[in-house]
Amino acid sequence: MDATEYGDWLRSTRRELHRRPEPAWREFYTTARIVEQLRDLDVDDIQVGPEILAEGERGGVPDQAELDRWLDQARGYDVDGDLLDRLAGGYTGAIATLDRGEGPTVALRVDIDGLPRRESEDGEHGPAAAGFRSEHEGYMHACGHDAHATFGLGVLRAVADSEFQGQLKVIFQPAEEVIGGGRPVARSGHLDDVDALLAAHVGLDHPTGAVVAGIDDFLAVAHFEAEFHGEGAHAGGNPNRGRNAVQAMATAVQNLYGIARHEDGATRVNAGDVGGGTAPNIIPEAAYIHAEVRGETTELMEYTRERAEQVVESAAQMHDCTSTVEAGPEAPSARSDEELVDVVADVADGSDRVETLLRRDSLGGSEDATFLMDRVQEQGGVASYVGVGTDHPGGHHTATFDVDEESLLVGVEVLAGAIQRLGGADSPLSG
Repeated sequence: MDATEYGDWLRSTRRELHRRPEPAWREFYTTARIVEQLRDLDVDDIQVGPEILAEGERGGVPDQAELDRWLDQARGYDVDGDLLDRLAGGYTGAIATLDRGEGPTVALRVDIDGLPRRESEDGEHGPAAAGFRSEHEGYMHACGHDAHATFGLGVLRAVADSEFQGQLKVIFQPAEEVIGGGRPVARSGHLDDVDALLAAHVGLDHPTGAVVAGIDDFLAVAHFEAEFHGEGAHAGGNPNRGRNAVQAMATAVQNLYGIARHEDGATRVNAGDVGGGTAPNIIPEAAYIHAEVRGETTELMEYTRERAEQVVESAAQMHDCTSTVEAGPEAPSARSDEELVDVVADVADGSDRVETLLRRDSLGGSEDATFLMDRVQEQGGVASYVGVGTDHPGGHHTATFDVDEESLLVGVEVLAGAIQRLGGADSPLSG
C-alpha cells in the first residue's frame, strides 16, 4: 500500500466510524468494526468485552433497556453477530496484540466512544458537506475518538510492517467520556507486563502539524449524585407542614461553590444537573444534584469531594431534610515520564509532517487514561500522553467539531515511529 492509498484508508476508516457514533458502553458497532479491521491486519491476538474489563469496575453503565436498544441497532448493520453477542451487556472495547518475539511490551491506548449531542447539519460543516455526518441522530464524535480509533488501527498496520521487536498491545478503550472505562481496563491485568504506555488525543487547541510529546497537569476528577428527601405539602394551604427538598438542594448548590480553595493547588466544583419538585403548588419532597469535583492532584480532588459531602449533609439538615450521596466515576491525576517524552519528541522532530513540537503542555481537564498511566507507572513502567494537533472549526464537544484528516497521518507516523524506537536496538527500555 503506497502513501496515497494508506492516507485514503485512514480517512475512509475514520469516516466510517464517524458516521455511526455510539456513547459509553454502547460501542457495539464500533467495537465490531474495529475487530473486523484487526482481523484483516492479521494481529496475533484479539480480546474483547469481559476479557479486557475487570469485573465490577465499570462506571457510568446505562440501564439494560438502553444497552439492548443500542445492541439491536448494531445488529441491523453488516457486522459479525457472534461478536456482538460477546459484547452484550455493554462489555465493549478490544485489545489487539502483535507478538514480535523478545523485547519490551509497549502499549498504545485509544478511546472509541462518542458523545450525546446532535451534529451540525450546516453545509460548511465538513462531515455534513462530505456525506458522513452522524446517522445516529443526537449523537456524534465531537471529541475526535473516531480519529483516535483510526490511530490505533493505523499504528498496528505500520508497526506490523516494521522491524519492531517485542509485544505491542493496542487498547481500544470504551467509555472515556463518562470516566468509566479506564479503571476496568487498568485493573484487568492486561497492563501489568507493560514497559511503556502511550496514549493520544487530537486537537486540544493545537493546530494540524503540532505535536505535544507529553501532556501533564491532568485534573483528578470524581462525579457524585446527591439526593435530598423531605416531605410534601400544599404550598398555599399548609406550607408549614412541608420539608422542602428543593430548598435543601439550592442551599447545597450555593455552598458547593463556596468550598475554600486549597493552598496546594487548583480545585474545581460544578453542579451540572440539578432538579426536583413536581408542581408549583406542592412543597417538593425530593430533589437531586449531579455534580463533579476536580483537583490538580488526586489528593486535592479528594479534599474537595470530602468538603462537598459535608456541604450536602449540612444543607439537608438546615432544611430538616435527609440526604444521600452516591459516588460516581472518577479518575486520578497523572504525569508523563521524561524518557518517553524524549522518544516522542525526537521522532516528531524528525518528521516532515510535524511543523511545531512542544515537549510538554498542560491539559487543564481530566481523562481516564490516567488510570492506565498510573497502573503502568506503579508496575515500574513509563507512560506519556501525546497531543496530536488538528485544525477543528468548532471546539471539543460542540456540534461543529471536526478533525483535519491530515492529522491522521501525523498521529500515526509519530506514534508508530515512537513505538518502533521503543522496540528497536537503541530503545531506552533495553537498559
